[in-house]
Amino acid sequence: MSKRIKCTLSYDGTHFFGYQIQPGKRTVQGELERALQQIHKGEAIRVTASGRTDAGVHAYGQVIHFDTPLSLSPDQWKKALNALLPDDIVIKDAQEAAPSFHARFSAKAKEYRYKVRIAQERDVFLRNYCYYFPHPLDMEAMRRALRLIEGTHDFTSFCSAKTNVDDRVRTIYTADMAVRDDLLEFRFIGNGFLYNMVRIIVGTILEVGQGKRSVDSISSALAAKDRRLAGKTAPPQGLYLWKVYYDN
Repeated sequence: MSKRIKCTLSYDGTHFFGYQIQPGKRTVQGELERALQQIHKGEAIRVTASGRTDAGVHAYGQVIHFDTPLSLSPDQWKKALNALLPDDIVIKDAQEAAPSFHARFSAKAKEYRYKVRIAQERDVFLRNYCYYFPHPLDMEAMRRALRLIEGTHDFTSFCSAKTNVDDRVRTIYTADMAVRDDLLEFRFIGNGFLYNMVRIIVGTILEVGQGKRSVDSISSALAAKDRRLAGKTAPPQGLYLWKVYYDN
């Protein structure tokens, strides 16, 4: 009788071509399924995640599930997987889940964070983990702009033109930011996110901070449903899938 196992994991996205498996390319899903195939003595095991991340994007709290005929304890799953996974992926938690649990469809909300280094000089050790942005910023204007992102909106203006879903209405429960020393960290919690949505929001808010666009332009862009009215897409290395929220 098969069991469903739920795992929470972190990964450094720097050297991955994203989460989703791609022929001939190194991906997070590919590494996970390779480790599971070893544990299952050659049997292919498919992994399902809460969502994909792009090349260069990191995860602090990605969630996956898989079905297995093996009878290992949660601690044994954690140890076995971590022994076989590369250094840039780590299983933080493993537990047996209900058969009805689904890493993607059971999720109620997700939290993303985006890190920006605002110092005048580059930090060579942070170049893969923050967006280097050494320009003066009006923090109060940015906070006002972020408040306009909160709520239920059609986010067509804030997603990639490659987005292939028709329903682009999402609810953002929290859109805020914090500054500590030379690090600016954005935080977004919502019931779902479109392709490149967080990175486009961040790029647009930074333009507000520079005075390149007004706070009110956020509302205008949302209403227009036109990608051309939002700002640039911020680069991938500052983005983290921070947490996935389920019923509890």
